[in-house]
This record gives sequence, structure tokens and C-alpha cells, in this order.
Amino acid sequence: MKITFYGHASLGIEVGDVQILVDPFISANEAAANIDISSLKADYILLTHAHQDHILDVETIAKQTDAVIVSNFEIASHYENKGFEVHPMNHGGAWDFEFGVVKYVIAHHTSSFPDGSYGGQPGGFVIEGEHKNIYIAGDTALTMDMKLIPMRTQLDLAILPIGDNFTMGVDDAIIASDFVQCDKVLGYHFDTFGYIKIDHEEAKRKFFDKGKDLMLLDIGESIEL
Repeated sequence: MKITFYGHASLGIEVGDVQILVDPFISANEAAANIDISSLKADYILLTHAHQDHILDVETIAKQTDAVIVSNFEIASHYENKGFEVHPMNHGGAWDFEFGVVKYVIAHHTSSFPDGSYGGQPGGFVIEGEHKNIYIAGDTALTMDMKLIPMRTQLDLAILPIGDNFTMGVDDAIIASDFVQCDKVLGYHFDTFGYIKIDHEEAKRKFFDKGKDLMLLDIGESIEL
């Protein structure tokens, strides 16, 4: 499993021959100017919620790739009504896709489309694929629901928001990594806007002091599990 960071909360995930994009917000992110969305491949696009900084490039990429859009029922219905292929989910539900099992889990946040229309309830994803298990938290506060995840799935990586203000920050993300019982963390949802800028070295030190590994990738950089 290969994971590429495209800035903010945007990720590319390769599982075997399957290409997955998560929350594509790239074209309006000045820090991601080196990423050409026309070159991105996607068989699936996973969306945690409907805020613009997570869905901006969905339609452009889905049109050029014929990707299946996977999200909550309301978001999936929104795109289905526009002619896109979708797979609707809701909290607690799981589906065995060609690349592995995806479970849609609780996130505590809000969710609305840029025009203010209802975007369903926000969520995160637990993906079990290619003998590797990851948790993509989405935009969320620290929540006790995270303790449910390791009851079912032993994680190899937790992808957690760390920018604070709109989501949990570094200190709560450390607790979240305890809750999900995963000491290997990829941080995201930081630095894009003034409200969520962080001190990288301080963040890494705080995780290190708790015996944990926080990875902060450059935009376009990848890791393999």
C-alpha cells in the first residue's frame, strides 16, 4: 500500500492496481501548485464530508477518470444526481471493495456543501487492504468513538488531523493515537490556512516524547506500508 500526500487533507492511496483519492482539494491550494490534477488517476474517490476544502476537485477528477465516488448517503446522492457513479455508505457500515474492506466511521465535525446545502454527517474511513490497515480520521474532534476501532482492526497507520481550530490539534491527536492503539501517525489538515498553521518540529517532538512517530510529508511525497 502506497500513500501520497497531496496537501491539506488530500491523499492518494494505491492498493495493488487500484488508485484511490481521498478528499481532493488541490487546484486552489497554493502549496500544491506542483500537483497537476489532470495527471491524477482514480478508480475511487473517498469523501469524508462536503466542505469545499475536501470536495473542490471531485467533479473534475471524476469526469476524467470515471471514478466511483464513495461517501455518506447524502454526498453520494448529490453526485449521483449529477450523473456520477457512486457508492453510498453510512456510519458503522462496511463494504468489501475490490481493493479491500472499507468501513465508514464516526467523525465529530460539520458537513455542508459550498452552497450551504446539507452534506450529511461527517465521517472517517478504516481501510483494510493488501494486509495493511489504515484509519483516515477526516476532519474530527477527539472522540471516544475512536476506541471502537482497535476492537475490530489492528491499524498499521493512523492519518489524523493536527491543525487545531477546525479539528483536533497535536495534543488531542496524540490521545487519539492512544485510543486507536496506533503509534505510527501521518499528520494532515495543517498549514493550508492561517488558522491551522503549526510548528512542525514541536509537533514531532511531542509525539516522539510519547514514544510515537509523527510523519509530516511534503506535498507530493509518498510512503509505503
